[in-house]
Amino acid sequence: MNKRNNIIYWIATNWLALAMLASGIQQIFTIGGFVDIMAHLGFPVYFSMIIGIWKLLGVTAILLPRFALLKEWAYAGFCFILSGAVLAHLTMGDNAKELFAPVFLLVLTVISWYYRPTSRKIATVQAIS
Repeated sequence: MNKRNNIIYWIATNWLALAMLASGIQQIFTIGGFVDIMAHLGFPVYFSMIIGIWKLLGVTAILLPRFALLKEWAYAGFCFILSGAVLAHLTMGDNAKELFAPVFLLVLTVISWYYRPTSRKIATVQAIS
C-alpha cells in the first residue's frame, strides 16, 4: 500500500470512527436530538439504543488490528445502517440537510473499506488448477 492510500484510509477511518462513536453514544443515551429524529422517521426509541450499541461495536472492530472478517461485518453493518437512514429520510420526504450526514458517512464507509491496508483484509484463497 502506498503512502497516499494509507493517508486516505486513516483520514476516512478516523472521521468515520469519530462520527459513529459520537452518534452511537448519543443514541444509546437518547441525547442530542436522536429521539426526535427516530420519532420523525417512525422508529421506536429502543431501536435507537440498539443501533447505538451496534455502532460502538463496529467502531471497535474497524479500529482494532487483525480480525479481518469482523471488520468486513462491521463495514457491512455500517452500510446497512447508513443506507437504511438515507432511505428512511427519503421516504419521509426530508430535504438535503437531513440527508447530508448519512450520505457523507456512507461515502466515508466505502472509502475506508476500499483503501484499507492488506493487513486488514480477508486473505483470498487461490484455487488450485
